[in-house]
Amino acid sequence: MNSLNKNIAKNLKELRKTADWSLDKAALQTGVSKAMLGQIEREESSPTVSTLWKIATGFRVPFSKLLEKTAKNPLNTLGEEGHWRSVGGLEVNSIFPYDPEIRCEFFILKLYPGYRHISPPHETGVVEHILVIEGTLEVLQNGAWIAISTGQGTRFAADTEHGYRNPTKQEVVFHNVIHYPAKDK
Repeated sequence: MNSLNKNIAKNLKELRKTADWSLDKAALQTGVSKAMLGQIEREESSPTVSTLWKIATGFRVPFSKLLEKTAKNPLNTLGEEGHWRSVGGLEVNSIFPYDPEIRCEFFILKLYPGYRHISPPHETGVVEHILVIEGTLEVLQNGAWIAISTGQGTRFAADTEHGYRNPTKQEVVFHNVIHYPAKDK
């Protein structure tokens, strides 16, 4: 297993410990099976992006919380080992992990030709910003697919089902900035 899987395992264990959740409770809250959560914690499984989103949503933490290393490095390099998470036709690189002061995280994603990813709703109030760097991307928002080309962007409420698809024969690269709502005190 690579260093990213080690980070995910460590972070998932820490989230469960902090929440004082058993594997049963974590499975109930995240919609991810107890067996899969255990495999992730033991580094026996490489979770998909969808699985990681379910875990993050269930624990009410930003996606990058599951990916981050213990030591913070202010300089992130594209393609650096441990940053890319590849699942089928989707690759995710956390550029700037979640920052609690500004309540956002920043990713760069690659979508391979013909690939489609549907994301379940995030917590209420989450907003995503998409900016296409290369290619043409279609984004599912409010039940409709909208085409976005190089240099174009969109912003939408991500607390409903949404998705990304690449209808072309070229790889699509895009930035994704996710803003989380302020927590009640």
